Amino acid sequence: MAKSQKEMRSRSWVFVVYPESTPKDWRALLDKQGMTWVESPLHNKDVNPDGEVKKEHWHVLLMFQTLKSYSQMQEIAHELKSPNPQKCMNIRGMVRYFAHLDNPEKYQYPVNQIKAHGGADIGKYLTANGVEKLRAISEMQEWIEKNNCTELTQLADYALKERFDDWYEVLATQSTVFLNAYIRSMRHQQRKD
Repeated sequence: MAKSQKEMRSRSWVFVVYPESTPKDWRALLDKQGMTWVESPLHNKDVNPDGEVKKEHWHVLLMFQTLKSYSQMQEIAHELKSPNPQKCMNIRGMVRYFAHLDNPEKYQYPVNQIKAHGGADIGKYLTANGVEKLRAISEMQEWIEKNNCTELTQLADYALKERFDDWYEVLATQSTVFLNAYIRSMRHQQRKD
């Protein structure tokens, strides 16, 4: 038998908070409770299917070490004057949704405006997925060829200064060995020609 809404338990919950109705110190209220939580940028450019702009709001993700009940979350929602809390099924997907990273048809909010509170580690949720990583690597390969890049430092410096948001993380944490071997191979091939 399915559990009723009141009996639902989860380690992660999502709220929508509206600036017009929440207490001014709503962040402090959550911080005081010592919770680990993540705040979206202010969503002020979301639109309904009919083109009407939605009310400004924040998405808030609360994460716990132990299971919390729906009624426990309703208490917090009530304190924030927020609508009913929702169980979060996928933390990575939710954090990425805060900036609409995987929804190109929606307004793209700046990733650097996603705020982590209480020790939340959001970086692991914002790393490039497989498709994004392959796209970044192929763009870097094209850049290497076009710019006759002969040293990894040239690529790394360019990525740091000009392509930090999409190339640098992939290069620095996931693909250095491959791209360095590619540059070396290009250099070797040029010597043969």
